[in-house]
Amino acid sequence: MRKRRGRKLDGWLIVDKPAGITSTSVVNRVRHALGAEKAGHGGTLDPLATGVLPVAFGAATKTVPYVMDGAKHYRFTLRFGEARDTDDADGQVTATSAVRPNEAAILAALPAFRGEIMQVPPSFSAVKVAGARAYDLARGGEPAVLAPRPARVERFALIALPDEETAEFEVVSGKGVYMRSLARDLALALGTFGHITALRRLRVGPFSEEQAIPLDKIDAGEDSTRAFPEFLLPVATALADIPALALTEAEAAGLAQGQALSLVALMGRIPECANPAGGLVRAMAGRQVLGLGRLVDGWLRPERLLV
Repeated sequence: MRKRRGRKLDGWLIVDKPAGITSTSVVNRVRHALGAEKAGHGGTLDPLATGVLPVAFGAATKTVPYVMDGAKHYRFTLRFGEARDTDDADGQVTATSAVRPNEAAILAALPAFRGEIMQVPPSFSAVKVAGARAYDLARGGEPAVLAPRPARVERFALIALPDEETAEFEVVSGKGVYMRSLARDLALALGTFGHITALRRLRVGPFSEEQAIPLDKIDAGEDSTRAFPEFLLPVATALADIPALALTEAEAAGLAQGQALSLVALMGRIPECANPAGGLVRAMAGRQVLGLGRLVDGWLRPERLLV
């Protein structure tokens, strides 16, 4: 096996992704700029999209699934009157309509897209169909028929109507919710067609745009980028939204060795917001994050250890 080249870095760097580049390309550029051995990202953004793209280095890659499970906050612009095969401005026009909904109609339609909904992913998405990616099938001229899947939308709000052609929205959603599908389906519910012309992610899990560093600043040059490990956030930052459970020294040692801990012994310390039937907690040994444990059948069982 060929050894991966680069230096060992552990932590998170929050990138402000520009438009016109894939998330994978951002990771590759950042990894090269920092000379890092291992890196990955915490949630794909479409090439058209901008905003928060958390990049994990080293041990932080173990916590990527927990970031991707966190809530996401987006802002997007919907243009009415045109359907596009990608459901965004990068695609080809497939249908048009002269209908332009007014503010009252939009506000009346939004409640149907909040809460637990069923959503059909875009044809150009990473969903797998018989082992192939949907976007590969679509690019080959044979777009797949994708089945609806559950999605949770916490907030879907109209924030501006710049003109009769466009509307701006903010969305807070759970894992795997496609903004392009929300825009497409809202337009259809309003009796017209529509697609996204601008999309920005403001937050993913515990990471916000206030922490994000522009990509061009990161790979601007050798002298500036080599100092960027100073700006890496700790690995455990990704777990900040998960309830914390303080352990004694003996309990921490046992959990670190893979032992389950009885919840009876932890009574009075289990966070009220933690779900006792399968919920995650952040196991703390003093100020150090030991890892994650899951509350199952009266036991705290280790799930992901960081030390």
